[in-house]
Amino acid sequence: MAGLTIALVVAVARNGVIGRDNGLAWHCSGDLKRFKALTMGTTLLMGRRTWDSIGRPLPGRRTLVLTRDPAFRIEGAETVHDWAEALSAATGDRLMVVGGAEIYALALPHADRIHLTEVEAEPEGDVRFPPFDRALFREVLREEHPAGPRDDYPYAFVDLERRR
Repeated sequence: MAGLTIALVVAVARNGVIGRDNGLAWHCSGDLKRFKALTMGTTLLMGRRTWDSIGRPLPGRRTLVLTRDPAFRIEGAETVHDWAEALSAATGDRLMVVGGAEIYALALPHADRIHLTEVEAEPEGDVRFPPFDRALFREVLREEHPAGPRDDYPYAFVDLERRR
């Protein structure tokens, strides 16, 4: 889709972990607030397991769930079955890819931007962010945050933009 910006929104620990037991491996209130601010009013693309972990539609956002199951239907979201269908279903000027690992791997070669939260920890986890060549992107924002009463670990907001 012409004019569509594809952005990944992800929090990644130093060891690459992004999740554990179909949920988050930490709690960072600031990251959750940033996620809401970045995604409000956009189309979200997520995989089936990410949908299951959230358990409901997120207010103010249109949700596409990418699944291999042609019979899968849910209240409050639309299902798509491949990358091309997800792109054609996207509305607005941004498609926000929000997980999980398989969906990130599918979207990374197409990503214009990555809204990354670098979590300063090495938690146990069973889901990891796929490796990617960071040299293909330039850092356009870095904002450091100490751990606080509502944050398990220190973290940094890092925005990466694909080099053209």
